[in-house]
Amino acid sequence: MSGMDLSGKVAFVTGSTRGIGRAVAAALHGAGAKVAIVGRDQARAQAVASELGERALGVACDVADRARIDAAIAATEKGLGPVDILVNNAGITRDNLLLRMSEAEWDDVLDANLKGAFHTTQAVLKGMMKRRSGRIINITSIIGITGNKGQANYAASKAGLIGFTKSVAKEYGSRGILVNAVAPGFIETDMTSGLPEDLRQAMLAGIVLGRLGRPEDVAGAVHFLASELSGYITGQVLIVDGGVAV
Repeated sequence: MSGMDLSGKVAFVTGSTRGIGRAVAAALHGAGAKVAIVGRDQARAQAVASELGERALGVACDVADRARIDAAIAATEKGLGPVDILVNNAGITRDNLLLRMSEAEWDDVLDANLKGAFHTTQAVLKGMMKRRSGRIINITSIIGITGNKGQANYAASKAGLIGFTKSVAKEYGSRGILVNAVAPGFIETDMTSGLPEDLRQAMLAGIVLGRLGRPEDVAGAVHFLASELSGYITGQVLIVDGGVAV
């Protein structure tokens, strides 16, 4: 049994019906974990779970709604077992220049990207504390470190997630719970597929490795942090950006 083997572990991955979250769920499942595919659309979540096969469960959930989070965790524990690995990946964008940004655009992003992680983390902590074991991995963004024009709300939510990660790591490390973050750079997803070519080329010019990342690049980092190989790492931000922030 290798240090990357996750057999017998249960993972709850938010926003895992597409993009980075889906790749993360597939990587953890491929390593032997039981995985809850969590998304707002029940049919889509169940479809992704069916594609993965045994040991996967589709769960509908809006991470901004605490009652729905509690119900989703309960359904996961009933179907798969207690949650050992929480991946907070769910996130949205509502881009606008600050002077034009509405309060709703600000609130929607902070609720989904930051408050959602607060809800899910609180929901799994008691069980993890009782078992004196757990992994919490928050998907932040390079934008939370560098900032970006037109994304004050998104940058604030992702920077907040970094502070949240470090604080929770300090609070619960003594209980065997490791809390880390992964900060992707520019990744090939639905969000980037529609970019104009000139913007895409400008983006590539700032990446040392000369290509956009793949969801699997991020999934590999999450898999490592979920595994026994990361047993002495907590409160850290692992940047997966191809060299944007060197």
